[in-house]
Amino acid sequence: MAKAKKPAPRKPAARKAAAPKTAPRKAAQKSRKPAGRTRAPAAPDPNLLADLMGWAKAAGADAADALYVNGESISVAQRMGKQEKLESSEGRDLGLRVFVGRRQAFVSTTDFSPDALRTLAGRAVDMAKAVPEDPVCGIAPEELLATDWPDLDLDDRRRPSARSLLAMAAEAEDAARAVKGVTNSEGAEAGWGRTTVVLAASNGFSGSYRRGGYSLSCSVLGGEGTGMERDYEWSSAVHLEDLMAPATVGRNAGKFVVRRLNPRKAKSARVPVVYDRRVSGGLLGHLAGAINGRAVARGTSFLKDMMGKKIFASGIRILDNPLRKRGLGSRPFDAEGLPTKRYAVIDDGRLTTWMLDLAAARQLGLKPTGHAARGISGPPSPTTSNFYLEKGKASVAELIGDIKSGLYITDLIGFGVNGVTGDYSRGASGFWIENGKLAWPVSGITVAGNLKDMFRRLTPANDLQFKSSTNAPTVRIEGLTVAGS
Repeated sequence: MAKAKKPAPRKPAARKAAAPKTAPRKAAQKSRKPAGRTRAPAAPDPNLLADLMGWAKAAGADAADALYVNGESISVAQRMGKQEKLESSEGRDLGLRVFVGRRQAFVSTTDFSPDALRTLAGRAVDMAKAVPEDPVCGIAPEELLATDWPDLDLDDRRRPSARSLLAMAAEAEDAARAVKGVTNSEGAEAGWGRTTVVLAASNGFSGSYRRGGYSLSCSVLGGEGTGMERDYEWSSAVHLEDLMAPATVGRNAGKFVVRRLNPRKAKSARVPVVYDRRVSGGLLGHLAGAINGRAVARGTSFLKDMMGKKIFASGIRILDNPLRKRGLGSRPFDAEGLPTKRYAVIDDGRLTTWMLDLAAARQLGLKPTGHAARGISGPPSPTTSNFYLEKGKASVAELIGDIKSGLYITDLIGFGVNGVTGDYSRGASGFWIENGKLAWPVSGITVAGNLKDMFRRLTPANDLQFKSSTNAPTVRIEGLTVAGS
């Protein structure tokens, strides 16, 4: 277990790590040259952050915390067999938050010289004295702080070459363009990134972690003229070895677009609707927004009165697990230095917790849940980590097998969701279901309902896949309104 250390001579504080840029995905076996292992980017001298806390207090702050982020990334792209993009970046930033009574202010800098940081601390305190009071702001009390945390294996310590990333993108696009029926390409992109985060605060917290990531995507077109369709495939992972092979990414993109050719209009009806796992995570995103403590405290959530009540069917479990090894949303502690832990947010269909940072917890008179996230120049806010719906028992074929007439969605368009009422309306495309089978592609339709009803009528399949920080298997929802021709 890694232990939090107090830097000398002052107590630094912890802020939450900004999620690193995800980068490209893994190359197929033959084109994957092992990238050399690298040392992590240099973190600032811990005494410098301790000194920053001291300069803030000397300027009149009652408390302070600082967040240091060092990020580096490489991104490449290929289109129609030709290299289209090669970008590399590296930068470091430092954010300081100070408290004067119930007032707070934020400043950030890229100048790490002692004189510049001393001046920065003074300016932050001057700003805090001039802003209105915020009755729920404040640093974490020492008894709530994380004191140790596990190694979550969030960095494979490799830095791939631009050439190896280009080889991945080329392999993906070549595989997609080789699929019969693919007529054009929007290209393939591959990338890598790593972020080092150090958090320090005047309450004694000090911690750091490092996250890396790879990504690969491919988007192609099929058909001709006004009958053209577009589709894609993508993959992302913390470790290169966990990514989908580039050839698979490309073949999937090609296969997906070809099956969408010659779509029809669907007739308006009230039918069962099945969300493919590529889009079903969006439903969890709407849930995450509704159980965010800030929205609940403001009274702007359609679930604000549902704590402890059933909002899904019996047997449904939705988890948030920041301690998942190699998770794309994992973090060992939150942005306020609090410990993180696994929550069954929905347990047997019942809502068990809000997502709370310190401010939201104070507003609601509850204990914080360790869900705070923060950037360099703003306050913390609650957010999920690795948020997912547990898989069900039925296969996708079994899930749709008894549907005489219905819709299978593979793509959603627009954002028509009212977070206060739960009303839901999205443009969609996919396939019409007839007698338990995918019959023909459909497009130009709208799906509508209310999220409260949709959650209660949701049934998951058994094909859960972890491709991002929010994931769900294919799901079926009864009785949605499909508006077509």
